[in-house]
Amino acid sequence: MSLAGLRIVLVEPAGPINIGAIARVMKNFGLYNLVLVNPQCDPLSTEALMMAVHAQEIIESAVSVPTLPEALHGCVRAIATTGRVRSWETPLENPRTALPWLLEEPEKPAALIFGREDRGLSNEELNYAQRFVAIPTSPDYVALNLATAVAICCYELSQCTQQPDIKTLTQTELAPLDVVEGYYQQLESLLLKIGYVYPHTAASRMAKFRQIYNRAHLKTGEVYMLRGILQQVEWALKNQRDGENL
Repeated sequence: MSLAGLRIVLVEPAGPINIGAIARVMKNFGLYNLVLVNPQCDPLSTEALMMAVHAQEIIESAVSVPTLPEALHGCVRAIATTGRVRSWETPLENPRTALPWLLEEPEKPAALIFGREDRGLSNEELNYAQRFVAIPTSPDYVALNLATAVAICCYELSQCTQQPDIKTLTQTELAPLDVVEGYYQQLESLLLKIGYVYPHTAASRMAKFRQIYNRAHLKTGEVYMLRGILQQVEWALKNQRDGENL
């Protein structure tokens, strides 16, 4: 099972040494697809390239984008790493048990998302992932260096490719994340129109809806079905208003 399609996504990395170390460890374990979201340093700096040693081509071919949704464009699976205890119903999982899920459709893009060195990922950014992993550490010192966290996850992913029984896992045709995002936008627009949510409550309520649907691992056909329902509701509302205006 190939790791070639898997994206390592770094959100606003601030340390060029970290970027170089991450490129090096990616090459160590057979990953080559690095995406930088709004980097806060020069990834092609001398420090980064020196730290990368023989993996400089990973930095040179890295894609930089301004937002996380752009980094995830086309992906059907995304896991976010976080060290925070969450109040969401979606559980934090161990990388060893969760990361193989990213490789169940090796022909389709998937992403593993890492947050900032100092504060990780925001709640809004976590909403773009379907599952969440936390690397188990000693309670005496739980904070991990970004490059170390990437190294641990890359190692676990490399071990997945050496286990042939992974091929027997369910091959679910998941909807691309940008297709699901279109549904979320349409849903929010409709809920605002009918007064179910208000502008000042929309973000928190939509976060709940995202959690529900992310747990469902929607297929493309299911997303189109849900969008069809919303379109029918919008049509019915418009006809009702037109009838009342006669």
